[in-house]
Amino acid sequence: MNKNEIIVLTDVALITCIVPRGKADAIVAAAQEAGAHGATIFHARGEGTRERLGILGLAAEVEKEVINILVATDQVDRIFERIYLAGDLDTPGMGLIYVTPLEKAATHIPREIAERLGRHAMRPKKP
Repeated sequence: MNKNEIIVLTDVALITCIVPRGKADAIVAAAQEAGAHGATIFHARGEGTRERLGILGLAAEVEKEVINILVATDQVDRIFERIYLAGDLDTPGMGLIYVTPLEKAATHIPREIAERLGRHAMRPKKP
């Protein structure tokens, strides 16, 4: 494998979870216990139906954390459930979780791991 080859991962999905500020670390820990290898956490501001106040329906901005976790498709159900439970997402106003199937993803993967996993390499098209 040379520097111009891309290891393309297939059979992967992105789990996204949006929760109140301060909840992400516990959720990521639960996901890692279930087999996730890492996560990206974004800080955001947003509003939902729970943040509407008063007669005029004015919205209060609320600090949120958005968690993205890339997982193999065979891990999705297990990790999704652990995140849902760890985030208390069955409680109103505690957040939202969803899964996005990915057609392909790429990152640096050491050759020996790529060969063991049987992933294929693609050469990028020259401009």
